[in-house]
Amino acid sequence: MKVLFIGGTGVISKAISKRLLLAGHELWLINRGNRLEGLPEGAHLIRADINEEEKVAGLLGDETFDVVADFIAFVPEQLKRDHRLFAGRTRQFIYISSASAYQKPLSDFRIDEGTPLANPYWQYSRDKISGEELLMRYYREEGFPVTIVRPSHTYNEEKIPVCVHGSNGSWQVIKRMIEGKPVIIPGDGSSLWTVTWNDDFAKGFIGLMGNVHAIGEAVQITGDEVLTWNQIHRVIADALGVEFKPYYVASDFLISCAPKEWDLRGNLRGDKSNTVFFDNTKLKRLVPDFVQTVRFDQGVRLALDYIRMHPESQVPDPEYDAWCDRVIEVQEEALAKMNV
Repeated sequence: MKVLFIGGTGVISKAISKRLLLAGHELWLINRGNRLEGLPEGAHLIRADINEEEKVAGLLGDETFDVVADFIAFVPEQLKRDHRLFAGRTRQFIYISSASAYQKPLSDFRIDEGTPLANPYWQYSRDKISGEELLMRYYREEGFPVTIVRPSHTYNEEKIPVCVHGSNGSWQVIKRMIEGKPVIIPGDGSSLWTVTWNDDFAKGFIGLMGNVHAIGEAVQITGDEVLTWNQIHRVIADALGVEFKPYYVASDFLISCAPKEWDLRGNLRGDKSNTVFFDNTKLKRLVPDFVQTVRFDQGVRLALDYIRMHPESQVPDPEYDAWCDRVIEVQEEALAKMNV
């Protein structure tokens, strides 16, 4: 296949790019060229900012593609641009939406592609929903060959999934574990969550590429392993060889006292504080050989090995660390007053 990725070097897209190149497919990337490390050789790089539409159109010339996928479109205006650039130029356009777009609160913890889309807590998710609606209108009205993919929490060796973190990612949570500090977990940690290793995701995604039965469809791609947040954090602690020290705080309290830029209302109420269980029947019908092969305990160890060897991945977050200590202090003070 001749494939064009807009982006192509992120957590999800890098794994797909690697698999395509190793399998001998022709891969083109529209990318500013700042994050190409780790990709096998052979991709055709169009070094450009996709937002410079006229420049990109000129660089594309008369090229056509079997598949075009946009990994960095977040709002409908960006998809209108993609439609202008690629209508009549590709046999399939894949939009990476989000499983956070599903209805919150959920009416049923089992989620499939027929679950309503509605998220009053997170603008990010509402923008993804609007993007889906726009593309499906293009499909219905003019046959624009769209496939919508909905990932949930996908991770790789550079990122370990945790429930709550600050602006600098998950390292400070790991650091707190190493230092023997309590780790904040919303609620009681018993809600269910699904995490997916990026190479497992890539297998499902590639199975949808060039798949005539995926045109006009939305498909969620997640693993089948379902864990509680307690289990997720305990697995991380076990891999670190430290004691798991959870500290439970109500989600609403965390949302009310966190800095706005962390957007915990969207991240928790709109996503992680909900119990989710994904029914991947549709994916497995479209991609019969799809199977998850990396368990979370295996993925965590791969990630920790990578992070230990790459100090640049160990980004401290003293603001988040101090905030955790303060939240714990305030809740303990309140509990002491109530128990007088």
